[in-house]
Amino acid sequence: MTQIEEAEVQKLLQDNPHLKKYVEEVEKKMGRPQFYSKVPRDVKEQEYPNLIYTTKGVVFIHIFKTKEMDRPEYHAVTPELNEVEKQKKDIILEMMYERAHLKTNIKTQDELRKAIKEVLDEITVIDENAEGKIEKSKGGKIKVSSVERMDIEYDITKDIVGGGPLEPFMRDPYIEDIHIITGENVHLIHKVFEMVKTNVYIDKSWANTFSQEFAEKIGSPVSEGQPIADGTLPDGSRVNIIHSKDVSLKGPTMTVRKFSETPISITQLINWGTMDAGIAAYLWLCLQYGRSIFVCGETASGKTTTSNAMFVFIPPDKKIFSVENTPEVKVPHAVWQQLLTRSTGPKEGHIDEGDLLRAGLRSRPDYIIPGETRGIEGRVVFQAMQTGHPVVTTFHAGSVTKVIQR
Repeated sequence: MTQIEEAEVQKLLQDNPHLKKYVEEVEKKMGRPQFYSKVPRDVKEQEYPNLIYTTKGVVFIHIFKTKEMDRPEYHAVTPELNEVEKQKKDIILEMMYERAHLKTNIKTQDELRKAIKEVLDEITVIDENAEGKIEKSKGGKIKVSSVERMDIEYDITKDIVGGGPLEPFMRDPYIEDIHIITGENVHLIHKVFEMVKTNVYIDKSWANTFSQEFAEKIGSPVSEGQPIADGTLPDGSRVNIIHSKDVSLKGPTMTVRKFSETPISITQLINWGTMDAGIAAYLWLCLQYGRSIFVCGETASGKTTTSNAMFVFIPPDKKIFSVENTPEVKVPHAVWQQLLTRSTGPKEGHIDEGDLLRAGLRSRPDYIIPGETRGIEGRVVFQAMQTGHPVVTTFHAGSVTKVIQR
């Protein structure tokens, strides 16, 4: 059962005051929402949906539609710091910066999240009587209530490690695409409700700063001279940023394509109607016996999802060689040579897919997987097939005829 029992709902409301306050306001306007741990696909058919579902941590999502609305809206319910909490956060941040040099050898985002939590444990102490007051303990620690600690930790983590104002969407497993246009509310592609408008707004006054900070996170800085950046977040999400107003008339824009932490299984694709069992069995035979496969379709049609689901059909003792601009391919094989192109730094140091594919032909792979074939690297792909190397790749085209034409 994906709907949450009432006793558990009450515990959620008790543990998350920001959620309780939000629900009380919603009840006055449109009645009490239903609570879910997983969103059933049939709720999309409801004329006026009104539901809240859980994500990671303290972020909750409310999707609703009223008689006055043409389409459902998506509201992220997150902790918001009051004035005292903001002051405590500033003091805590100063103390954290003083101790930052003590935390060394942090290499991953998870390690950074853990380090932030450890430092917070060192410089704060829980005291429920300290809520709304700025006080220090005898040991010099900042006194915070359990709710204040939860709110401040979320706020610091989302700004330093997470996606800033986009953090709720990064935690939501039902989001496929995030569309950010300066001066407008963020829009999302939801796996159940499709395109939805959110309550997150990107203000023009800080859009430039936001896009530059986000570009730094993907390792592809943007500027007026180099306004377009592509890259990948640590969780595998693909990011495209267009920064300059000369190019993007409304101001900086950004698109984030999220990918599942665990690849969708082939049986799930069959259940969704992407393919039937007969086609899946045919693909199994093809990959079992070294046939090349092009997965073709239009933008956001599920090419990469389908490819990742198929890779389990490649015998586990085979060597995989993958080449991508951004890491999207996920294979379960032990011997997987995963290579990425390089387009930053001096031009003479740039490495494209063609360079890597040519190198791959000399490394004795059993399967070559170019993440996407779209340019001159197509020649190398066909050369690989002609020399007996099976290839699995994706290709942008709306029909078989258009594949051949391209």
